Amino acid sequence: MTKIITRLGLAAILALALSAQAFAHAHLKSASPADKSTIKASPSDLDLTFSEGLNLKFSGIKVTGPDKAVVKLGEPMLMQNDTVLMVPVSETLAAGTYTVEWHALSTDGHKTTGSYTFTVKP
Repeated sequence: MTKIITRLGLAAILALALSAQAFAHAHLKSASPADKSTIKASPSDLDLTFSEGLNLKFSGIKVTGPDKAVVKLGEPMLMQNDTVLMVPVSETLAAGTYTVEWHALSTDGHKTTGSYTFTVKP
């Protein structure tokens, strides 16, 4: 009986340790323009808000347009305690659907990636 209790205790500790690591990643909380949104005009910048601080050197985005061409972007910067990645859009976006592919390295060293889309109305 003691071995079973010991093993259950170790399993519980291991489960807690692994779940704590899963929460340590910088997850995308919100974006502007938002995922699947339709906007009336070309945005001047893209703002991606993460669940924790980022390392700017290893975080960024790539935006592709309806013609699959890469959109020219300005230099990214971090805001709000390094949780918001702000990237200027250097050109006016034509009407169509755009895909934002992002990658982020949190300040604790965990990498995350993802993508979302938004549409510029004609």
